[in-house]
Amino acid sequence: MSPDTDDHVNRRTMLTYAGTAAAVGLAGCSGNGGDGDDGSDGDDGSDGDDGSDGDDDAFEVGVTMGQMDSGLDPQDHAETNTEIVVGQVYEGLLDRDKEGGIIAGLATDWERTEDSNIRFVLREDVTFHNGDPLTSDDVRFSILRVVDDDVGIASPQKNDLGNVDEVTAGDGEVTVSFEGFNPIAFQLFATNGPIMQQSWVEENDGDYINRNTNGTGPFIVTEYDSGNEVVYEPNGDYWDGDVPVDELTMSASSESSTRVNRLLAEETDIVTNVPPQEVSRVEESDVAGINSVPSARIIFLQMRYDVEPFSSQEFRQAMNHAVDVESIIENVLNGFGNITGQPTLEGHVGYNPDIDPYPYDVEEAERLVEESGHAGVEITLETPIGRYLGDVEIAQAAASQIDSLSNVSCELDQREFSSLVQDITTGNIEDKPHFNLLGWGNGEFDGSQTITPLMTTEGALTILENEELDQLMEDAENTEDSDERVDILQEANQLAHDLAPWVFLHQQYSVYGVSDDISWEPRADEFIDPDTATQQ
Repeated sequence: MSPDTDDHVNRRTMLTYAGTAAAVGLAGCSGNGGDGDDGSDGDDGSDGDDGSDGDDDAFEVGVTMGQMDSGLDPQDHAETNTEIVVGQVYEGLLDRDKEGGIIAGLATDWERTEDSNIRFVLREDVTFHNGDPLTSDDVRFSILRVVDDDVGIASPQKNDLGNVDEVTAGDGEVTVSFEGFNPIAFQLFATNGPIMQQSWVEENDGDYINRNTNGTGPFIVTEYDSGNEVVYEPNGDYWDGDVPVDELTMSASSESSTRVNRLLAEETDIVTNVPPQEVSRVEESDVAGINSVPSARIIFLQMRYDVEPFSSQEFRQAMNHAVDVESIIENVLNGFGNITGQPTLEGHVGYNPDIDPYPYDVEEAERLVEESGHAGVEITLETPIGRYLGDVEIAQAAASQIDSLSNVSCELDQREFSSLVQDITTGNIEDKPHFNLLGWGNGEFDGSQTITPLMTTEGALTILENEELDQLMEDAENTEDSDERVDILQEANQLAHDLAPWVFLHQQYSVYGVSDDISWEPRADEFIDPDTATQQ
């Protein structure tokens, strides 16, 4: 049985029960010419029979984000925007409701066995978009493709399911064993592990998989203009029933003002990261409103431990004292943010309430720079453009404050997120930026899922190496005592605070502009789920 609920329900019925309106990181190409073999187009029963062909009352939803996807392979990315794009098509064994609770996905039942493995019972009568049935072999293959580099790709999601040791496919069920206990196995599978069809993956190369889709989800890709726009139609054979949206279009603009202008011109229905200075303009319009929620994302400036001057702990601590985070939250974000001093957000498992944020202290910052031996150093802060709420403005303020120190010079380099993220997600730390602004969404709501990938030696996106922190995270992974695990994670957060691999900034708010023509509620994990929208 599920560890979170006695009744296995899907996301749409969960929203109905809760009273929420129901039914949140490449050249152009469109499907495969309509032959239906890849599940992204063709005769799937949704062409003309669902009211989307020639119906003036068709429910069409447009979503405009700050950045588009990096490709359509659901297991070969580490960015939220790509997850939003591919998440309309691909699904996992478990899912989450809008509040983060675990609910059924492609599995109807799940349990931990006596030998500490986990077992999933698969939903019957689920088909991929090409019409083929979902099998336990597909699930086994999909899990291994994420965690085992030899299966096909070196997935940047390899840490996302824990230390998987073996996956066994049975009759309508799949069993997963781990190297150790994995105390948050179900939380991991509720956020990660998109399921793909084994034969379809093995029959196509990586370029094709990144331009075409074949999932089990509520939407089917009909047009893919890489980097610009993705158009979807409803999956007429969706296991969860009729999809209320007749056509979904996802596009992007890195300029926040452009996104807002499109919303107010009624050219799109949901826009992300409305800047604080534009909130009143949206709220005072007669066509849209603001819907905001504290997100599971932390914003920070990460520093590579293996290059000077960031190899010095004193210098890294100095950078934390040099940035006035409270001023940035108040003056740049208009209060849309909560200051942080550790990698785990308040409310997440392992948060340490005894850790205070670094105080803004120019004299202490300059003293620590002198102590580090790097006085007079010149550094460059790299920032994405339009990926996070106020990212450029935040980076400009931080770089200016660091540059105002008497013994450090700091310049700013603005980069397109698609370019920056390729450097960040490379498997070699030597290729990563020395100093950059980044955001990390923790959809599992557990501190290990920030610290392990970003701060442990073997982490997929790490910029730190510290044996003590590695051991703490290994202990947290293997303990079966939940209270002991919280204590370990709190100790790890204190160590991370002291090591200061980041300039700790703030918890991001998700600030959406939403058309008055639809009713839609955002999620804390930042995934955007248009299939839960309703027409007004």
